[in-house]
Order: sequence, then C-alpha cells, then structure tokens
Amino acid sequence: MAIDDLLDEHEQSERVRSWLRNNGAGLLGGVALGLAVILGWQWWQKDQAGKKEQAYQEYQTAVEGLAKGDLKQAKVAVDALSRNDALYADTAGLQLAKAQVEAGERDAAIATLRALTPDDALRPLINLRLARLLIDAGKHDEALKLLDAADDASSLEVRGDALLATGKAKEAQEAYTRALTTLDAVSPQRRLVELKLIHAGGTPPKTGGAA
Repeated sequence: MAIDDLLDEHEQSERVRSWLRNNGAGLLGGVALGLAVILGWQWWQKDQAGKKEQAYQEYQTAVEGLAKGDLKQAKVAVDALSRNDALYADTAGLQLAKAQVEAGERDAAIATLRALTPDDALRPLINLRLARLLIDAGKHDEALKLLDAADDASSLEVRGDALLATGKAKEAQEAYTRALTTLDAVSPQRRLVELKLIHAGGTPPKTGGAA
C-alpha cells in the first residue's frame, strides 16, 4: 500500500473522529429522542388498552346491575364510565334512564340523561328522550329549548306536544304538520301525529295517494 494511501486513510479517520467530537452529542440526543418516542408510543398504546378494558368491565357491571334490577349498582358504573369512556357511558346511561323510568324514578332518569355528554350522532336521541321526560315533569320550556334546532319527525312531534301543553295550539299545529311532511304515508307514526294535529285543532295534509 502506498504511503499516500495510508495518509489518506489517516486523514479520513481523523475527519471521522473530528465529526464525532463535534456532532456526537447531537447524534446521541437524536437516538435518545427516537427511543423516547418509541417507548412513549408503546406506553400510550398500553395505557389506552388498559382504559378500554376498564371501561368494558364497568359497562358489564352496569349491564349486570340493570339485569338484576340493581339501579344503584348500574348508576355507580355509569358514573365511573362518564369519567373514562363517553361512548360506553352514553350507551349504558340510556339503558339506565329507561330502567329508572320503568321503576317510576322519572327525576332520576332526567338527571341521568342530563349527565351524559354524547357526540353529535347520539345527541338527538338523548335530547328526544330527555325532552319527553321534561314534558312529563311539566318543564315544557326546557324541552322546547332542547329541541329548538331539531327537524326530524319524532323531535317535531314531541315539540308539538310541549307547545300544546303550554296552550300554544297554533304553534303545536305547525310542529305536527312539519312532522307529517317528513313521514311516509304508510308510516305507523303518521297516524298518531295526525291524531295529535286534529286534537290541536288542525287538519292533516292530504297524502299523495289521497283522492
């Protein structure tokens, strides 16, 4: 091997050592950061899996409580779920509220539904059930506020119920009529809404198949 080649290799080695001296700390820091990210991600996944498992167990506790009529056990589980998993909490909360109504605990059912924090997909259903209970409790204004922006048939029907209960027959007629415009002619719900509209002093609109 030529002396020039040996000098080149020596020079290259010195350059490598020099680069490591100047950049070694940054390189080690980058490796450490990469390891921290990987370990953090693994910890987060494990933590999330643990929370999901805990939420599932709490949901099962709520279901078991409802199955044996132990509403206290179910409520404790739903309260715990509300702090850990909104979806499970909403699902179990709806079931708990239904059981509370059947047990004659209307006010407890109202409190249960009010405590839920549903997403946009489930909020209309919860608001509808809560509005019905509020009307039964004589809290018509609260029910109307809940359904203020709703435009589905069931919500419009219940809105009509609240308006009629407060003596606003004309507005109730309008709500029932709007509900009918969204219902199919053969819908079982249609006949009930038509009867409510007639009771409020209105006239059901003719369907497309009417002569």
